[in-house]
Amino acid sequence: MDAGALAGCLRDKSVLITGSTGFLGKLFVEKILRVQPAVKKIYLLVRASHGASAEQRVMSEVTGEAVFDIQREKYGPVGFQNFIKEKVVPIDGDIMHDNLGLDSAQVSVLTKEVDAIINGAATTNFYERYDVALNSNALGAKNVCEFGKKCCNMKLLLHVSTAFVAGTQEGLLLERAFHNGETLREGYYLDIEEELQLVRNVKTELMEALSDSSEKLEKSKMKELGLKRACHFGWPNVYTLTKAMGEILLGQYKGELPIVIIRPTMVTSTYQDPFPGWIEGTRTIDALIVAYDEQALPCFLGDRNDIIDLLRRQQLNMAKDGNKDMQCRWWKP
Repeated sequence: MDAGALAGCLRDKSVLITGSTGFLGKLFVEKILRVQPAVKKIYLLVRASHGASAEQRVMSEVTGEAVFDIQREKYGPVGFQNFIKEKVVPIDGDIMHDNLGLDSAQVSVLTKEVDAIINGAATTNFYERYDVALNSNALGAKNVCEFGKKCCNMKLLLHVSTAFVAGTQEGLLLERAFHNGETLREGYYLDIEEELQLVRNVKTELMEALSDSSEKLEKSKMKELGLKRACHFGWPNVYTLTKAMGEILLGQYKGELPIVIIRPTMVTSTYQDPFPGWIEGTRTIDALIVAYDEQALPCFLGDRNDIIDLLRRQQLNMAKDGNKDMQCRWWKP
């Protein structure tokens, strides 16, 4: 993100962010506060869960994370907390509901205040239950879009999708919007309403077949259904299918709302901002890095013409200690 352009756009503006407890969401919040401290408000839509309020979750899972350490150092512990209280407004809500699960008073305030929405909320489980993935990734995108259209000062809805809505297609793929009903299999039509009805029908059949509905069985059937429908339409998993559905619904319902869809590929650690190497948990390619470092992965398949630069933990420690004899090894599999 260009810091200068971002700073200019967000001065005295209010932003609503969904998915702020996720990896990318935290980075969005941190970046905005760091490059434009004169932002008016950042509203964070967060689901209260397991007895923790939205405010508690934001404090522990967002602003309490190490990615905010630079700002903590800048303002000091007390100053940082005051800055966060002034700028960040946690809101208990859920994109899976109309009006994002907000009451009328909250809707009234936000629709007058919000200038931009960043929608990063999603389930990223490749093998999620079909009903859950539909509600979060498809209908959730629609609900955010509908809410955005109610905002008087909306300049932009930024929707985070994934590059893998392209499925397993090969070659040069153009960045273009999905059209209504489009699938990755020629001759197949994707009717999202029919998919929602299919989920309802399967759940009804399960309830009728069992005198005592089994939550475990329903979960299993919903996962099986999601994978089956994804493969039917040409996607490798329910995550990519429902993210594509979300894009389709945005195209259907956006009206005059300015929308930008970004499609990241794999998300790993930070490159530079706010500091190099920050990451949360083990994700995507990180599992290979960790396994190699722990010597649990002696080899893995790769292109023999590629060069992989690997730096072992011992080498990192030697570099940290100023060892001039440290050697970096280039390894060609």
